[in-house]
Amino acid sequence: MRIDIVTLFPEVALAPLSDSIIQRARTAGLVEVVGHQLRDWSEDKHRRVDDTPCGGGQGMLLKPEPLFAAVEALRGSHTRVILMTPQGKPFKQALARELAAAEHLLILCGHYEGVDHRVIESLVDDEISIGDYVLTNGALAAAVLCDAVIRLLPGALGNERSPVDESFADPTRLEAPAYTRPITFRGLTVPEVLISGHHGNIQAWKQEQSLARTRQNRPDLLE
Repeated sequence: MRIDIVTLFPEVALAPLSDSIIQRARTAGLVEVVGHQLRDWSEDKHRRVDDTPCGGGQGMLLKPEPLFAAVEALRGSHTRVILMTPQGKPFKQALARELAAAEHLLILCGHYEGVDHRVIESLVDDEISIGDYVLTNGALAAAVLCDAVIRLLPGALGNERSPVDESFADPTRLEAPAYTRPITFRGLTVPEVLISGHHGNIQAWKQEQSLARTRQNRPDLLE
């Protein structure tokens, strides 16, 4: 897989992808991630990429010219173009799995008050949001998306069952609580069933706790 990220802050997008599991996946050749400076496609002598909105309104918008030039330079026959924006569809585990099957992702990062809508109409395959809040720039959101996608690539995780047994593998359930040694710590004890060796009882306990945790933290998933 190849991922290209077009942003005003490529170092922000790449920094979280330069360590741990994601860096090992990159080193192993499972994925190539490249950050691109949007200003490199500006034809303005001052390398400006933004302008005021037509019809008035606050803030600035990213202009269409550099974004069109960037996509035309980087897009291939199997490219999926993504815009990170608060107005996009929610990013969920099912979408992460879908994107992990792509050959090439080209991620455009929104900034300021967003992008000229002609970019969305003509270039973008998916508008994606990582949550109902506003960040200072889309590079942070791009890093989140990349992390979630790359860890799903075959060979990225040491235990291939990890993405199967974690939260949102079942989109209606959160993962059950987990414990490790010591069995007793400051008066807090690991549930007895987990050290019983009875796999049927352990599985039943995990399912029960998964439902209880979902009901407490994410009741919307049960609706």
